[in-house]
Amino acid sequence: MNITAEERAYMERYRKHKWLLSKCFSVLCLAAMLSCLGILLLLLGSVLYRGMHYLDWQFIEGLPSRNAEKAGMWVYLIGSLWLIGLTALFSVPLGVGAALYLEEYAADTRWKRAVQVNIANLAGVPSIVYGLLGLGVFAWALNLGHSILAGALTLTLVVLPIVILATQEALRSVPGSIRQASYALGATRWQTTWRQVLPAATPGIMTGVILAISRALGEAAPLVAMGAVQYVDRAPDSIWSTFTALPLAIFEWAGRAQPEFHDLSAAAIVVLLAVLITLNMGAALVRYRFGKHIRW
Repeated sequence: MNITAEERAYMERYRKHKWLLSKCFSVLCLAAMLSCLGILLLLLGSVLYRGMHYLDWQFIEGLPSRNAEKAGMWVYLIGSLWLIGLTALFSVPLGVGAALYLEEYAADTRWKRAVQVNIANLAGVPSIVYGLLGLGVFAWALNLGHSILAGALTLTLVVLPIVILATQEALRSVPGSIRQASYALGATRWQTTWRQVLPAATPGIMTGVILAISRALGEAAPLVAMGAVQYVDRAPDSIWSTFTALPLAIFEWAGRAQPEFHDLSAAAIVVLLAVLITLNMGAALVRYRFGKHIRW
């Protein structure tokens, strides 16, 4: 097919136009990424600069005090670890089990679609609403009071929809050929789900668990709504203990008028980030262990 000089020139202009648009889009994406990274580094640098003065073992092991030089965060740290441990213990089995049923067992009916819509809506509900629900149901109706158990159950309500949705996405990413091959070898649905589908989906599930636990670790609104105290003179030692948490310490110290407490709040943010990174590293190791054996 013969192409005229005019058509060839038009095609050349068209290719240059597409190349220019592609370059502009790439530059805009890079600028957006660098802007976000710059803001993040600026915030982290500011927090580290203000908090490093107080960040030592005396601060970590100390008890709450009205004197900024003597104030510590041991009670808040232990309270957060109790909350996160119990929240993970409740939300992960419940969330993964619910997602397995919805994806592997439940038929595609109106009831299932209604449940899916409600789960998606619950994932976007403000956390303060869950705090009020936890206050009414766990603290008052079930008579759990302002205990760690009531706080953990409230945070479980906050993160449970996230765990369910993330687990469902991970299960959907498993190729159907794995299920079909397992059935062809005579395995039951339970054996296929437990030994084939669930291990293959574990890396994606762990990603959802990381996001859920990260959100629970930084939540202060539901704990304030359900009546968690901001001052406790000793670390909790059981699920019935009165509790407080790191986000509440940050909230309290940042609201003080004295500049020293603002620096204490920055130091607490650094500790909170360290705990979060440690938890994420543990989950990432589990995800890597399962992911390196999966090939499809």
